[in-house]
Parts: sequence; structure tokens; C-alpha cells
Amino acid sequence: MSFFESLLVLALASILLLQVSRRLSIPYPAMLATAGVVLALIPGTPSISLDPHIALALFIAPALVDAAYDFPVGAVWRLWRPLVALAVVAVLLTAGAVAWVGVAVAGLPFYAALALGAIVAPPDAAAATAILGSVSMPRRSVAILKGESLLNDALALLLFGAATSVQSRGGIDGHIALQLGLAAPGGILLGIVLAWCSRRIQHYVSGTLGGNLLEFLTTFGVWIIAERIGLSPVLCLVAFAMSVARSAGLRTPPRVRVHSFAVWETVVFLLNVLAFLLMGMQARTIIGGMAPERLYEAAGFAGVVTLCVILVRLAWVLIYNRLAHRFSSLRGEFKPASLKHGFLVGWCGMRGLITMATAFALPGNFPQRDLIVLTAFAVVLATLVVQGLTLAPLVRLLRLDGEEGAQRELDAARATLAEAGIAALKGKEGEAADYWRYSFATLSAAVVPPHDPKPLKERRKLGLMAVRHQRKQLEHLRNDHKIDADAFLILQEELDFHELAITTEDERHIEES
Repeated sequence: MSFFESLLVLALASILLLQVSRRLSIPYPAMLATAGVVLALIPGTPSISLDPHIALALFIAPALVDAAYDFPVGAVWRLWRPLVALAVVAVLLTAGAVAWVGVAVAGLPFYAALALGAIVAPPDAAAATAILGSVSMPRRSVAILKGESLLNDALALLLFGAATSVQSRGGIDGHIALQLGLAAPGGILLGIVLAWCSRRIQHYVSGTLGGNLLEFLTTFGVWIIAERIGLSPVLCLVAFAMSVARSAGLRTPPRVRVHSFAVWETVVFLLNVLAFLLMGMQARTIIGGMAPERLYEAAGFAGVVTLCVILVRLAWVLIYNRLAHRFSSLRGEFKPASLKHGFLVGWCGMRGLITMATAFALPGNFPQRDLIVLTAFAVVLATLVVQGLTLAPLVRLLRLDGEEGAQRELDAARATLAEAGIAALKGKEGEAADYWRYSFATLSAAVVPPHDPKPLKERRKLGLMAVRHQRKQLEHLRNDHKIDADAFLILQEELDFHELAITTEDERHIEES
């Protein structure tokens, strides 16, 4: 089969596997990665290799931008203490522990062991976002994990660059040290500057299909520019997305925002699906070139490293949890997190594509390259399957799935917005003002549960019934040729927005599933 035909077959297989994972309530990254391994071992299956640099830019960059756009800068400042504990300290501890295991167990040179530690240390942004989206977890834990997944890759890639520099140059000279030192702050500064430039350009193409394409081209361009000049592409993209998001709220027209969000959600989901399936299919490349006796030794070492990665993160998170419980300076303004929350965060250490792509990026003459790549693959597969499959049962076992903080926050914010709308109409008289005043008052009452919820349910029921009747009438107008196709689509979209406005969160969830 040609590459295009193989890609179509993979996409079809992914869709089928997604339905299976949805029916069985299994996080799709674990399902797809496992299926990729099975497909790779079937004779005759086409071999699709991943170029490390292309894989990072293609699969990681959009996922980073999508997650960073929704993660405000203010949240980083509020959560900086746990984020430093996870994105910096946890990465350093994991990389150091794995490096020690590599030297003591496998006899790797220190710089090769450090490279392995840097490869397997950071949990993956795409894996974390994909799995967290399918599990009901406490809001604060989700916020910390998403923030961690945005920032931890940068430090790991810096360690990886230092290790490979030692191998290629025989040591780190002044030029390399300066480049590594400037990679993080330079990446952040470059991201902010590029965001300023992007806002000026997007102004001219906003609301067009070309504008949506430009968003993706800009994403890949920012990554490539940062990588080519030796800065951190991860921090550059995170700073870029957060800077763009800060100014987009009031400037972006509603229709453009809804359309852009839909496009980004679909494309990022597709890339995640293909990435995890293709990642599993690399098993043939990894295993095929190793002798059986060498494979057994490597599998044993990979198991030790996998156990080390899981236990070091879990131990450090629990230690930090207890320290933050005792010392308020380690937790800031937040209430102390329970031990159950700490255990849950510690267990969320899924590795993914960035670990695999970084492992494949090792030079061909790197010492024990086959062992390092196999170990990285084992860590990715084990964490995706073991931790990914047990995450939902663990949330239920710890009884952390019943928290209603998010819903209470939504209700309070909606009531505040309704009151702001009513205040804006103060002094306004007439039929139009009364209509909107009544609408805002109704919304305010809807989010503050009354003693008798039946009137609200009846109001939604009647509203949905009326919209359905309008849809039937709209179909008649089109079939009778009283409106053309363009008018039909505009009116259909208006009805869609109206129906969404009166549909509850639970009803939307039922429809989507």
C-alpha cells in the first residue's frame, strides 16, 4: 500500500478502536498504543517510521498550543509552587534516579544514563490531556497536572541536549553552556515577541478560512524557529499561546471563536489518535534489530527503569504533599491537599510521544542506543496501559469523583454575569429592555437552584420542543424552495446556538456520548 492508503487504513482502525475504548471506558491513548504494538507484529503490516523532529513538531506543537491557550498565565502564578515541585524537582529526581540505575545496572556511561533519564522523566502533555479528559478528577489536581505537562518537557529536553553534547563534543564547552542557559528564558521571550507579531497579522485574516490555516502554520513556525536558533521550543510555544490568549477574549468575534475552537479540537484530537497508534507501531523497529538474548536482558532493565520512574514520582509527590500540609509557604493561598489527592497526582505520570521522539532522536553512534530506545518504549507503554487503565478506578476508589466544585463555580459565575447584564439595563425602559431584563433574571434564577426545580425543567422542555418545531418548519421552507441554501445554513446555525443555550451540561454530555 502507498503511504496515503496506509494512513487511511490507520485512521479507520483508529475510529474503530475509539469506539471500543468508549464502550469499555478505557482511555484511548492506552488502547491505541497497545493496538499499535499488535498491528506492528502482524506480518505484512506496512512499516511507518517517525522522523523525531517532524514527530515533535507535528504532534506535540498543536497539543501544547491547544492546552496552553486554555491555561491562563494567572494560573501559573497561583500554582507556581506545585508546578515547580512537579515540572522541575520531579523531573530532576526522576532523571537522576534513572541515571543511577543506568550506571549501576546496565553499566551505561554517565552521560548516556543521563540521556535516558531525561528521555523518560517528563510526563507527556498529549497523554495527560487525553486521559484527563476521559476521567472525572478534582479540579485543582487537573489544573496542576495540565500545567506540569506544559512545562516539564523543557527541562527534560535541556538535560537531553547536555547529554548528547557531551557524547558528540566530548564535554560541554562555553558555547554549549551559554546556549543551554539561554534556552529557557530566550524561548519565553521569543514566544512573547512572536505572539505580538501574530496578533498584528491575524487582525487582517480573522474570520476567514485562511485565518484558521494561518493559526496552524504559525504554531509549527514558532516551534521550528525556536528549535533552529537553539531555544526551548516547548517554553516558546507555551509563552506564545498564553500571550495570544490574554488578548483574544474581547477582540475575537464570537462566530470566529466558536469555529476556531471546533477546528482546533478536531485537528488536535486526530493528531493525538494517530500519534499514539503510530507510536505503538514502532515496536517492530525497536525489537526487530535485537538478538533474543539481548532482548531479554534489555526487557529486564526496562522493567527496572519503569518501576523506578513510577515510584520516584509517587514518592516525591507524597513527600511534597506532606511538606505542603505542614508548611504553608509551600502551598501558598490554597488549603492543604489531602493525602488522597497527592497519591492521585503522583499516579498520573503517563509518558507519551515526546519520550519516544526524543529517544529516536539519539545519534546512531550513541552508546547502547538500542537499549535506551527499547527502555523508553517500555516506559511509555507501561505507564499508558498500567496507569492509564487504573486511573478511573483509582479516582472512584479514593472517592474523589464526586466533587462539585466546578459546577458550583460555574453557577456562581453565571449568576454574576446575569446580574451584570441586569445592571447594564438600569434606567432603560421599553419592550426591548424588559425582554432582556426578563431573560437575565431567568438565567440568574436557573443557576441558583430554587426549592422547586420543576418550573425550570418545564421551561427547558418547552424551549427544546419549540426549537424542534422550528427546525421542522425550516426544513419545509427549504423543501418548498422558499429559502436558498445559504439562508438555510444561517438560520440552522441560529437555532443550534439557541438550543445550546437552553441545554444543560448533563444533556450535552449525554448527546456527545
